[in-house]
Amino acid sequence: MKNFKIVLIVFLMLGGMSFATAQRKVVKVYPKHGIVVAKVHKPKIVVHNKVNFHFADGVWYKPRGKRFVVCAAPVGIRIRHLPRGNKVVKLRNGRKVYKYKGIWYKKKGRGYVVVNV
Repeated sequence: MKNFKIVLIVFLMLGGMSFATAQRKVVKVYPKHGIVVAKVHKPKIVVHNKVNFHFADGVWYKPRGKRFVVCAAPVGIRIRHLPRGNKVVKLRNGRKVYKYKGIWYKKKGRGYVVVNV
């Protein structure tokens, strides 16, 4: 009986550690283009080529009636601040660009512009 308790305690400790490490992994993935959502949480509206885009948490949306459709970031669109969690990448030619959820940004003036890399 004593050995059973020891085995049970070890098993619970190992299970608890694996559960704790599983909770730390956060994967941020850009949602698929074309997904329709009813509401965008705290969006910033950015006008590009006379089209309103809604930008929230690094995801770009286009309004469609009373809903919003996830879309690709339009190349050339300008934002003032990058989303938190962006990664700085130095290219071979020495340029510094920023990547967030698969979208590449370049510093331009006081803001950032979406670019193709």
